[in-house]
Amino acid sequence: MGLHVTLQGLAGLLLLLYALPWAEGGKVLVFPVEGSHWLSMRDVVRELHARGHQAVVLAPEVTLHIKGEDFFTLQTYPVPYTRQGFRQQMMRNIKVVFETGNYVKTFFETSEILKNISTVLLRSCMNLLHNGSLLQQLNSSSFDMVLTDPVIPCGAVLAKYLGIPTVFFLRYIPCGIDSEATQCPKPSSYIPNLLTMLSDHMTFLQRVKNMLYPLALKYICHFSFTPYESLASELLQREVSLVEVLSHASVWLFRGDFVFDYPRPVMPNMVFIGGINCVIKKPLSQVCIFKLSVFYAEYIF
Repeated sequence: MGLHVTLQGLAGLLLLLYALPWAEGGKVLVFPVEGSHWLSMRDVVRELHARGHQAVVLAPEVTLHIKGEDFFTLQTYPVPYTRQGFRQQMMRNIKVVFETGNYVKTFFETSEILKNISTVLLRSCMNLLHNGSLLQQLNSSSFDMVLTDPVIPCGAVLAKYLGIPTVFFLRYIPCGIDSEATQCPKPSSYIPNLLTMLSDHMTFLQRVKNMLYPLALKYICHFSFTPYESLASELLQREVSLVEVLSHASVWLFRGDFVFDYPRPVMPNMVFIGGINCVIKKPLSQVCIFKLSVFYAEYIF
């Protein structure tokens, strides 16, 4: 009888052990980008915390939206500008962006704004990557993963330097750098570029427009992204391209959907998460469901 009870207890213990989760929470280094990029990523960081992961958000000490919260540890690094100056510059730039006028004039004004913003962000990145003590601390912190938005490649350069798995969380990178880094073909003959307002059914002239549109973005990308290649080469002590830096990503999380972007060739490590920022609404009431049923019945018959 005693042996029987012991065997029952042992069996119960084994069942309990099988039921317990064996996965341990990881340590995630989060390198966000200011503005709506961070507001989108914040929900992901909150979910990582809810699933038992430890998140450390690395951000400049001067920001507009990145603040400390209870579901992550905020670690800041110094930057060569003040909070008031940074805010004034951003507000001034945003005001100009939303002004309407001549297309050519708007393009060059927007380019100048992006130059100013790129200069500020580049200085911030240089302060981070030239901070030897901070880099040493990050190296010794045993992070399991880096989560970053590569629209500003500073986080991607840091992840390449740390040499740990990287997850990119993004909507779009201009100039098709994301397509090159993921080794995915993106023929302009049938895949419309973002912001062109074209569909996948284009006339000949529309296809020509779709091919010429990226040329203007190349000009913007030259001053926005090229300096990060120099930073990466200096940090890694060898010549590297931005495409090589971005190719380090293990997973690409695209905040888009085929419904809006149209089908295109993708790799297995590219995941589309369109709708991640949508507010979860309450389920339909029984009255609404009944009315919809009546409507469909009338439509069919």
